[in-house]
Amino acid sequence: QVPLVESGGSLVQSGESLNLTCTVSPDTLNYHSIGWFRQAPGRAREGVSCLSLGTGSTYTADSVKGRFTISGDNAKNTVFLQMNSLKPEDTAVYFCARGFGRWCSRYLMDTDFGAWGQGTQVTVSS
Repeated sequence: QVPLVESGGSLVQSGESLNLTCTVSPDTLNYHSIGWFRQAPGRAREGVSCLSLGTGSTYTADSVKGRFTISGDNAKNTVFLQMNSLKPEDTAVYFCARGFGRWCSRYLMDTDFGAWGQGTQVTVSS
């Protein structure tokens, strides 16, 4: 079973919204944090947000704070990234990843995550 699967990416216009979904294996959210990352062409992977249902904590990058919200549903084994007021600079492949533990670090470092989904493309036109 694939441990993480992203969905919800699309082509949208500037100012519109998208809700990305990360489907995880059962029981994952009890023991692991889930992070969202993104990578634009020619740029390094960037941490976007992290959710820990185990510790009740979330962290969101300053670049998207106030526009993006992470949430989770343990019963449905899903983590969501609600993205509002999208901008062209939000264009990237978005990945979800499973943390090695339950914690979320405010630094959103990809080295804290050990399993990754295949990514979903988000394109925001101006």
